[in-house]
Amino acid sequence: MAENILQQLKQGTAKFELVSSISTTTFSFPSFHVNTPHFFARIGPSLGGAMKKLEKYSVQKVTGDGRCMFRALVKGMAMNKGLSLSSCQERDDADELRMAVKEIICESDKERRQYEEALVAITVDESLKRYCQRIERSDFWGGESELLVLSKLCHQPVIVYIPENEHTNAGWGTGFIPIAEYGSEFSKASKKSKPRKAVRLLYSGKNHYDLLV
Repeated sequence: MAENILQQLKQGTAKFELVSSISTTTFSFPSFHVNTPHFFARIGPSLGGAMKKLEKYSVQKVTGDGRCMFRALVKGMAMNKGLSLSSCQERDDADELRMAVKEIICESDKERRQYEEALVAITVDESLKRYCQRIERSDFWGGESELLVLSKLCHQPVIVYIPENEHTNAGWGTGFIPIAEYGSEFSKASKKSKPRKAVRLLYSGKNHYDLLV
């Protein structure tokens, strides 16, 4: 049964139940930029209750060159280690993360089987073949699928937020609301590793990621 599902995922023919949002909010959180409605598979832990939680952070702006999600992630991981990256280092590290996802999802059947949630998220919108063609591009838009892979690959907890003013649709509010969480298991100590500090990403309605600190 599992092998049949993986084969369908590889061919882009798998079908899944879709929902119009990952929570009760009407905010759209696409995995990549297209001019059609976005949908989400029922995967990952629900943050429905967390939607009511308002948090305060400072925004670290990230260059909007198509790499913004990858840039924000590497910037946050570096800051958690007390490091500062130049713009060129940030770009290069962002491209390395993108290519790491490509290697896992597109080049290794063995590795791919360990990231079934990401495969589900990818094939909801397009065939795996098409995805693997797009991720080659440096301006590839990262999103949920890539965060599912990278949080596990890097043992890095990631929390995605939206601005309070976009959630309320009232144009006011200066806080941030969590809408999705990845790799939460790595925020806890284990026999093999220390707890990892979460990277907090800010997703805006303009299809852009910044970093929250």
